[in-house]
Amino acid sequence: MPKRVADEIAALPEPRGPLRRPCADLSRRVRLLAPLLDHLPASSSSSSSTPLADALGAARDLLRKTRDGSKIDQAMRGDAFLDEFAGVNRQIHLALDALPYNTFHMPQEVQEQVALVHSQFQRASTRTDPPDTQLSMDLAWALTDNPSDPALLTRISHKLQLHTMADMKNESIALHNMVISTAGEPDGCVDQMSSLLKKLKDCVVTEDHANDALTTRSASIKHRSPIIPDEFRCPISLELMQDPVIVSSGQTYERACIQKWLDSGHKTCPKTQQPLSHTSLTPNFVLKSLISQWCEANGIELPKNKQNSRDKKAAKSSDYDHAGLVSLMNRLRSGNQDEQRAAAGEIRLLAKRNVNNRICIAEAGAIPLLVNLLSSSDPRTQEHAVTALLNLSIHENNKASIVDSHAIPKIVEVLKTGSMETRENAAATLFSLSVVDENKVTIGAAGAIPPLINLLCDGSPRGKKDAATAIFNLCIYQGNKVRAVKAGIVIHLMNFLVDPTGGMIDEALSLLSILAGNPEGKIVIAQSEPIPPLVEVIKTGSPRNRENAAAILWLLCSADTEQTLAAKAAGVEDALKELSETGTDRAKRKASSILELMRQANEDSLKGNGH
Repeated sequence: MPKRVADEIAALPEPRGPLRRPCADLSRRVRLLAPLLDHLPASSSSSSSTPLADALGAARDLLRKTRDGSKIDQAMRGDAFLDEFAGVNRQIHLALDALPYNTFHMPQEVQEQVALVHSQFQRASTRTDPPDTQLSMDLAWALTDNPSDPALLTRISHKLQLHTMADMKNESIALHNMVISTAGEPDGCVDQMSSLLKKLKDCVVTEDHANDALTTRSASIKHRSPIIPDEFRCPISLELMQDPVIVSSGQTYERACIQKWLDSGHKTCPKTQQPLSHTSLTPNFVLKSLISQWCEANGIELPKNKQNSRDKKAAKSSDYDHAGLVSLMNRLRSGNQDEQRAAAGEIRLLAKRNVNNRICIAEAGAIPLLVNLLSSSDPRTQEHAVTALLNLSIHENNKASIVDSHAIPKIVEVLKTGSMETRENAAATLFSLSVVDENKVTIGAAGAIPPLINLLCDGSPRGKKDAATAIFNLCIYQGNKVRAVKAGIVIHLMNFLVDPTGGMIDEALSLLSILAGNPEGKIVIAQSEPIPPLVEVIKTGSPRNRENAAAILWLLCSADTEQTLAAKAAGVEDALKELSETGTDRAKRKASSILELMRQANEDSLKGNGH
């Protein structure tokens, strides 16, 4: 009986709607129990009333209810549905607790797999992922009497996977059936649900009409349309980001979307809901570069091309007229320190405000003057100058002008000797300039790596992250990897892993993963006793950190059998087996490769012992 129920669950179609993640997770875990169900004693496998049979039946019923139920209802009552999933996972966990499967005549690898899945059900029974905060906010706005934004409705239909009129018809039937089954309105909100469904229908009709002319062309290229990676989408709009920026919580958004959020008076991060310590938006140049590379590889128009076309139109105006800019330049040239400090501070703010100002300030000749002020004896002037250059460098065309003005050696000197805020902004400026590949070589040769490592170790939390980001980008160039390793960065990064309370474990793993690809870096990492902290991350870390830890471990193990045996002795195999099933695509590949290395090492060991 349990086997038949599990087969029914496996035959269910791919989940859709706002609960597709918990549905997929539950279905996957049940499928992983298949080897156990094949080995159940006859009394248990034929009975329809065992705890395991009842638990699997509850899982099947919940998955069917979710499949056939209203997607709008699931989104509006997300907490209640997530509680149901946690309850079913708990029921299966308790049923497995009561089942002495370790006494069954099963192969060892099946025993290990069942134990692993058992632990997954246990975790899922006590951990409920929070509902989609952005979807909740979108629904709350769409349910008001205000005219709904088409982009907002499109975003909701994407999250609910209600894309076509057939989807809308099924949703209407699901709402109707829900009213009948509850003998009334659940929570008194069916009217609201019906109103939202009508808005979504109108949106779909409008989109279908607009897309009719493109149907033939879309059909011909549909099989070639690439899937946009989640990390390239803005969490607000769910669209491919063109101008990604980082807010103080560390999350990245499309500039226009987060600016609209902030302009509406919000003071929190939309994704994490934590208060923002400030509302400054920092360009995410690494992500922008990765998006551009992905677009180019997939034949998609590069976002920066769109931005550049806007820049040319925007350059016609700025916050200052010609006379005002001339006055600012004259104040920068004056020998009066107070005038220079004030003018540099004014340019710092103007360059932060918009692209128009960045273009016009550079055209007025400010960049060489600001570079000269980097050597000022006044700390505040120095800070204003380097931060103004940082803000100006956001515009791509200004990067070359800054480098051509011999700014890099002076920025490095500021990085060594300036105040903490000046050093942080100097690191951010070097990062911005290093987006251009040839500048990576120049910055590394100018001696930037050692002071960046110093900031990584003794800076403020923001300074450490600025330094880590700059070093990571510079180390894309092999010569800078060698410089970083020789400057002793590995020991500091390993300290971050051993003591994760410093909040730098994400950055440390990202840097170690890129340094481990260099022969010298791999040797130094291997000498720093990396196995225990890497194994701990693979067992308990976030998905991205587990992926990076597995990548580092694979590089170490592929070069040294001793590292493979040490990882095996540290008990990483179970975690790697789980990672090979549930991790990111890259994590799955690395985990499987490490397990294969362990298998080979074990066979070689047996042969060496004469067995």
